[in-house]
Amino acid sequence: MVSRPWEVARGDAMTSRFEFISAGMPGLAIVRRRQIGDERGFLARMWCGDEFEAAGYGFTIAQINHTLTRRRGTVRGLHFQRQPAAETKLVSCLRGEVFDVAVDLRRDSPTFLAWHGEVLSADNQRSLLLPMGVAHGFQTLSDDCELLYLHSAAYAPDAEDGVNPRDPLVGIAWPSPIAEMSARDEGFPLLSPDFRGLAP
Repeated sequence: MVSRPWEVARGDAMTSRFEFISAGMPGLAIVRRRQIGDERGFLARMWCGDEFEAAGYGFTIAQINHTLTRRRGTVRGLHFQRQPAAETKLVSCLRGEVFDVAVDLRRDSPTFLAWHGEVLSADNQRSLLLPMGVAHGFQTLSDDCELLYLHSAAYAPDAEDGVNPRDPLVGIAWPSPIAEMSARDEGFPLLSPDFRGLAP
């Protein structure tokens, strides 16, 4: 019988191309990519459905997006999609360095309204995996940052929503003063104290 790489992904660190690290919020994970390389360069796998499934983080990719943010200190987010277009999202940094943030908006989550920040860069080979019901945003720590997004649902304008990056109820400690933000993100209303969260 011929074994397949994903059948030994959990038990053999040399076979698996990913390491999944819980980020202290249900379903939120840091994904570390293992490079294979030599003097010519390297190969890094960005996604493997079988390995993600085996680790308990499986989802189907419906859309892939690539963004560029020019100016250091810029904040984008905090974005999410409501049901029925809620999405799981895998975010990777291809160029530069960002402070990537997840905010738990799930109604009955034990970490409701908690946030987690993680530095993603072209060098550290880390991605952030965000489950449905978790808002996403980031601040650029360098100029000319490029991010790659894998989404489990296609963009749905009628379902898109956001949380104000300066919302005191969430209280994100951005690494530096916000240098730039879109009018849309700036205009997201603050959460009311009686906000009960997103339904599953």
